[in-house]
Amino acid sequence: MHLNDNAVLVRQLGPDDRHDYFQLRLRGLKAHPDSFGQSYEEALAKGPSQHDALLKGSHAAQGDFLLGAYASAGSPLIGVVGLIRNPGDKQRHKAALIGMYVAPEAAGRGVGRALLNELLARASRVEGLRQIQLHVGSRNEAARKLYESLGFRKFGCEVGALNVGGVFHDADLMALFIQ
Repeated sequence: MHLNDNAVLVRQLGPDDRHDYFQLRLRGLKAHPDSFGQSYEEALAKGPSQHDALLKGSHAAQGDFLLGAYASAGSPLIGVVGLIRNPGDKQRHKAALIGMYVAPEAAGRGVGRALLNELLARASRVEGLRQIQLHVGSRNEAARKLYESLGFRKFGCEVGALNVGGVFHDADLMALFIQ
């Protein structure tokens, strides 16, 4: 576990964290359907096993991992974020930041920043990885400002990126060059 300046514990999640990760993910999907590509209903239908390969961590050194944040050792999971590297030969220099979510009871305590700092530290050690990309809801100003404060820059906007109950939501495309 890594302890950051705000006393938030951040560590790589593994198979034993499956239930806690899935429950926190479901909370995020339900509370913010316009912030995730997967719907709450899809997640329930697929079940927690859909995350097993990533939780196994066998490709963490190559840039595929999930991180979790805790207020203290033994406390509940309060935040998550993941990184998935592009598999193709011509795009292995890029990875996608996925599934960023901080529980509302932990908002404003530096949890998101702690997760992102650890993700960026790990990503910087992945051989050949040069760029991290993400999608963020165009109206999610707090998240966009956090990403910008860490060096991410907008490079485009996907109009109508998500259809949530017939309402279309735009997403800003952001990237950070790490090497």
